[in-house]
Amino acid sequence: MDLVEISPNQTPPVCKITDLGKMKYQSQKKAAEARKKQKTIEIKEIKMRPNIDTHDYDVKMRAVRRFFDEGDKVKLTLRFRGREMAHMELGMKLLNRVREEVAEIAKVEAEPKLEGRQMMMVLAPR
Repeated sequence: MDLVEISPNQTPPVCKITDLGKMKYQSQKKAAEARKKQKTIEIKEIKMRPNIDTHDYDVKMRAVRRFFDEGDKVKLTLRFRGREMAHMELGMKLLNRVREEVAEIAKVEAEPKLEGRQMMMVLAPR
């Protein structure tokens, strides 16, 4: 048995006679249980091209909605190739369309920005 100081800032300080090893073990178990219960938020990535067809777009949007239902964030990536670099407004229009469609279930965490040949936007569930 050990004499353990429970609250040193009190006047007089509060002490307790207990088994220190058992107390450490219980606090470790409590911390492990808390870690097990917490939800890790993943970032799922959806890759598109600026001239995506309607059916392909619908399939990608279904996946985006499923990711939001699971509580994950979604990173939308638009890849430009060749002459598509001259028409950045098409990519911006597509990302704005996505933003409007998921406005009620998601919020924009990172505005669309261009990095090299890719335009990215991050959405998080509400």
